[in-house]
Amino acid sequence: MRLARIVLGLVLLLAPMPAFAVNPDEVLKDPVLEERARALSGQLRCMVCQNQSIDDSNAELAKDLRLLVRERIVRGDSDSQVIDYVVSRYGEFVLLKPRLSARTVLLWCMPAVLLAAGALALVLTMRRRRATVTEQPLTEAEKARLDALLGE
Repeated sequence: MRLARIVLGLVLLLAPMPAFAVNPDEVLKDPVLEERARALSGQLRCMVCQNQSIDDSNAELAKDLRLLVRERIVRGDSDSQVIDYVVSRYGEFVLLKPRLSARTVLLWCMPAVLLAAGALALVLTMRRRRATVTEQPLTEAEKARLDALLGE
């Protein structure tokens, strides 16, 4: 009974850990090269899932990309050469974190631009509201009605 509790506890502890989709037949024999491959795979987007890295995805295309990355590493390519090769074949979208370039500067600046536009719209709206609210004195008929309602 005690052993069952320990096993259950271990299962519950390990269950939330991320499950990587890398199959044992994909793993390189050299642990240093495998570590590089894992690091690069974590930077590349699965084109099928689009919100996962190829390291986390079980899609066939992700598997093909993992194998391609490992093949390029075994050939002797540097990390940047591997990334450049994959980007040349699949475009910038394959990168989970896009590079800062002339093409992506709008993507990187958009949060600040939208925040500034929202702040400007808020300021302009507040100014317009202040300008349209003007106090006008009550007319004699409104005063008489108010007095009647208040019982004076």
